[in-house]
Amino acid sequence: MKKIITAENAPAALGPYSHAVTAGDLLFTSGQLGMDPSTGKLAGETIEAQAEQALCNLENVLAAAGMTFANVVKTTIFLTDLGDFAAVNGIYATRFPEAPPARSCFQVAALPAGGKIEIEMIASK
Repeated sequence: MKKIITAENAPAALGPYSHAVTAGDLLFTSGQLGMDPSTGKLAGETIEAQAEQALCNLENVLAAAGMTFANVVKTTIFLTDLGDFAAVNGIYATRFPEAPPARSCFQVAALPAGGKIEIEMIASK
């Protein structure tokens, strides 16, 4: 049985999708861009600003489901420039200082709203 999760402190969806869905003990988040939920615009032009905001948005989605980054078992990161990999790793590591989850990272041609990064997660209770 699935349950739709909506986070009040995350940007509104840009399309017909939910912030996250639970299925049993698993939570599947939709990808989060580095959008500031209060403005609906990207948090800044830099990969650092957008990565930090994307992770803040995901933290709010996790919290809406009663979870934290400690519950995350898999992440997928989409970058428009793989040259940003090291900068993203530095910011990402602050959320997962020990026992980080499994992760994939891909370079993509483009992301919605002109974003530089999008991150999605799978978490488990």
